[in-house]
Amino acid sequence: MPDAAVVDDTTMAGSWRDVFGHDEPYDDQVDGVETAVETARDGGFLALEGACGTGKTMLALTAGIHLVRDPDSDFERVLVLTSVKQQLRQFEEDLRTINGNLPDDHRPVSGLTLVGKADVCPYNRENAGRIDDDNVYDRCEDLRDRTRGLTGEGPTTADALAADARSQQVGLADSGSGGATYLETADEPSPYPREMPEFEDTEYCPFYAQYLADLPEDGDPGEAVPFDFTAAGLLTPDELVARSVEHGTCPHSMMGAMLGHAEVVIGNYYHAFDPTTTGSFTGALLDDSTFVVCDEAHMLEPRVRDLVSDGVADATLRDAETELSRVIQPLQFDDANDRDTAREDADLIRGELSDSDVTLSELQETRAFVRDLRDELDRRVTAHLEREHRGWKADLSDLPDEEIPLRDPETPEPDAITEWAEREGYDGGVWARAEAVGAVVKRILDEAEDEQKTRAAPAAGRVLGEWYRNDHEHYFREIDLERTWDRTEPDGSWRRAYNASLALHNCVPSDAIGERLADFGGGVLMSATLEPLDVFAEVTGLRHLEREGERPVVERTYGLDFPAENRESFAVAAPKFTYENRGPTPDGAGAGGGEAADEHARTRRTYADAVAEVARSPGNVLVGMPNYAEAEWMAAALRGRVDKPVLIDESSGDDATETLKGDFFAGEAKVLVTSLRGTLTEGVDYEGDKLRAAVVCGVPIINTASPRTRAVRTAYDRQFGGGGSGSRGGFEYALTIPAVRKARQAIGRVIRGPEEVGVRVLVDERYARDSWDSVREYFPETDEFQPVSPDMLSLGLDRFWSGVD
Repeated sequence: MPDAAVVDDTTMAGSWRDVFGHDEPYDDQVDGVETAVETARDGGFLALEGACGTGKTMLALTAGIHLVRDPDSDFERVLVLTSVKQQLRQFEEDLRTINGNLPDDHRPVSGLTLVGKADVCPYNRENAGRIDDDNVYDRCEDLRDRTRGLTGEGPTTADALAADARSQQVGLADSGSGGATYLETADEPSPYPREMPEFEDTEYCPFYAQYLADLPEDGDPGEAVPFDFTAAGLLTPDELVARSVEHGTCPHSMMGAMLGHAEVVIGNYYHAFDPTTTGSFTGALLDDSTFVVCDEAHMLEPRVRDLVSDGVADATLRDAETELSRVIQPLQFDDANDRDTAREDADLIRGELSDSDVTLSELQETRAFVRDLRDELDRRVTAHLEREHRGWKADLSDLPDEEIPLRDPETPEPDAITEWAEREGYDGGVWARAEAVGAVVKRILDEAEDEQKTRAAPAAGRVLGEWYRNDHEHYFREIDLERTWDRTEPDGSWRRAYNASLALHNCVPSDAIGERLADFGGGVLMSATLEPLDVFAEVTGLRHLEREGERPVVERTYGLDFPAENRESFAVAAPKFTYENRGPTPDGAGAGGGEAADEHARTRRTYADAVAEVARSPGNVLVGMPNYAEAEWMAAALRGRVDKPVLIDESSGDDATETLKGDFFAGEAKVLVTSLRGTLTEGVDYEGDKLRAAVVCGVPIINTASPRTRAVRTAYDRQFGGGGSGSRGGFEYALTIPAVRKARQAIGRVIRGPEEVGVRVLVDERYARDSWDSVREYFPETDEFQPVSPDMLSLGLDRFWSGVD
């Protein structure tokens, strides 16, 4: 297993320095690249924490590209996964830098950025052909099926279809009617009209027809690409669209055809961990010829937990029941039907059933099960609302989001829905067969209606099958109630105010992460906040992979290399910023008087004073609070105490957040107060003079009373042996360590380059003192945060700012 003493890679086939994008690497980059290369050669992974400025992106790309270009290596591509769009752009920029500085005898490194179908579909981009963001996926699949139907055993060829679409456009132009309008996107005109063309009254996609025309019968799909992308370096989504449209071919199909040929593929976690995406698009990348780079890897665990959890909405169950009825009814009333079309439908359904292993009785039993399941869901939601929100029907708009646990979160045992089904006579067979039944229903309806579209029955069947198959120790089942407003539902119905889902939560995704990582030949998992690395290796399945698969896992931590005199870091020993100490926000429910209220007021005053001191620093100041309610309180407390505009970030959409960020960066110095659970405290680059100080209040641990959170904590205790001597428990693994990483991400926004100057302040005694609930151990050994008392903070800040230019 490689350690600090690594082999000098310059002795191997070529040097990694040939593909390094800058004149000279940092010392940490040399160690990181060589460690990553040697570890991957042994089939292993490098877990790397590197402070901003380490050059992690260039480090990882260099190691991967070197291995791909080494003729003695089995690696054929680099797959980059990141959860942050800005980091995706950084990988693109560093790949351009590598290509711009390659030796003259090196060909450019080919790269491809993966995006969704909506981003590259020419019709969707221009809102043409009756395609928009709401229907692009279903409409695309339908058009593709229609196009294949016309060109397979149909009346024409793909070549003829594409030519027909071109001729329709030319015909309009030749007619002199003035109606010729070419579809244009990415600043490139296509050879087709804006409206979807038709052949014998059947709509089809001309871009996809051209792709089919170019596709070899038994060859590599890459041969269908009509332009040389391997010699062009990085191909961005807009460039891909422009080149594809120029040749009249489908950009999304081009993306898929190029996947196996690009040396660097840049995507997000969906492209490796989402079962639907890997099953339909990126599966070919998931093998041992791929060097994987997981960026922002501190987010790997929570993101994958979401991706491998599942659920089925009440509305989906309703639609699945309807679809089942539409398949069953033609058979039930076949004898009474005199219409030819009805008899044809019945014959079609019998034929499909005879070709499958699904019977009519199974269709009927599944429909009855889904109907009764919805009734049970309705009963449980109603009982919960009656119990927790008396008089709830009087004001449906005032209901909060809710979780209704279906078992004790701390006792892994069968859930209430499973037990209900057993009492009602629905055994494991109906659960297990629901997925097969749903697939047959979709096939029948698509055939009967001559239209391919998303059906509810397969999705419902898949979740019901997973509900039955998965255990109760690692999975937690509950009813999730998400606020909405549906005027089509009757007054007094909870369905008017809620989307309800039967939710199946994967509490411990380490197995799913580890199994997927095992598919790759090796790679790098990196972030500015991975410590403690031993915990990271456990919760991502790396340690299990090392023990069971004999695949090395090497750890590296690189601190800030920028001048120490340009920064100051404080941990303020203020009373813990917990609900017990601070109480509710002053205008919140539960605020009262007495000694407790006096203590709450003192705690809040201490924090407001500390943040105000930091906010007086020259330049922009970022304030991170545990949640949005506390952010609102702090913003109000600062106004009038700080001679700067105070901006407040509220839970909002991307557009509002981008506008707020622009306001913060523009003009005079300001204070921006936000939640540490928001999007402004990580993945945003506050380079240059955009930020001079950051202050974090409290340890942002999520609500520990939530049933789901309690279930996750219990599952981590069981999985990782919490509670033993010297071991960390589920609370630390599942709650404390992720919270500390959130705080460190926010603090890390300040110093982003060697010339930048600023202060970083953590306010809470858990950062400053060793105690039973101290979090100091979760910082790297290079931790620079010096403990100070609240009354000494201003002195330390003044001393620093007076000593810098």
